[in-house]
Amino acid sequence: MSSELQDIIVKEMKVKPSIDSESEVHELIHFIKHYVQSHGFIQSLVLGISGGQDSTLAGRLCQIAVEQLREEGRNVRFIAVKLPYGVQKDADEVEDALKFIQPDKTVTVNIKPAVDQSVNALNEAGFELTDFQRGNEKARERMKVQFAIAANQSGIVIGTDHSAENITGFFTKYGDGAADIAPLFGLNKRQGRQLLAYLNAPKHLYEKVPTADLEDDKPQLPDEEALGVTYDAIDDYLEGKPVSEKDQKVIEGHYLRNAHKRELAYTRYTWPKSESSKEKE
Repeated sequence: MSSELQDIIVKEMKVKPSIDSESEVHELIHFIKHYVQSHGFIQSLVLGISGGQDSTLAGRLCQIAVEQLREEGRNVRFIAVKLPYGVQKDADEVEDALKFIQPDKTVTVNIKPAVDQSVNALNEAGFELTDFQRGNEKARERMKVQFAIAANQSGIVIGTDHSAENITGFFTKYGDGAADIAPLFGLNKRQGRQLLAYLNAPKHLYEKVPTADLEDDKPQLPDEEALGVTYDAIDDYLEGKPVSEKDQKVIEGHYLRNAHKRELAYTRYTWPKSESSKEKE
């Protein structure tokens, strides 16, 4: 039996119990195209490619979208960005993803000098970052680079956030959680794999163990190990299926604890006023 909170979360995360691959791909491409068509300034779509499932799927959808837009008379292109921190351990998989995506343009920006300089400057100012916090610096630097490229190329940044990631808050606030549009929201992890299989992506790209790979002390740490719950359990939960009491507790704990990541900055007009402050008015 689902809990009341599960019903609320499922409704918020928009995940369907099942999807038809053809219609889902069509809907996602239509969304990307419609956003571009609604904003006259857009001449490019920008996305960092990590070699993982999410950026591979978002990248391929973007490339199909811009090709269709060009056929319809809109001059727009897709720019894929490789963002290694020094030497990327899964660089071969990044290249495999790019071969599948076939982006109009590929650029490489090594984020290591900028991240190291920022970390060193903070250290000199008395703030010694933990390994986890340095990982967040990497994520934010990657997103900063993408927004800089988008600004230079009259473009928008594509996000890879999907509902299995959103529910747990497994993203860096104002890092990989920042973007202009997030076409994968509403999908869970297994549905993303389903769409990549439909699009004929190489199996090893969507069957690989998901990892953020941000921490130096824990390289290639699997997402599921960091989260303490499997994506299968998260996906079942998002599809409204029953999960174990232990998994439900972990999932809902992540959801509640990381609620701030899903919210925009509050102002004095949007933050709920306490009863005591209302009484003073």
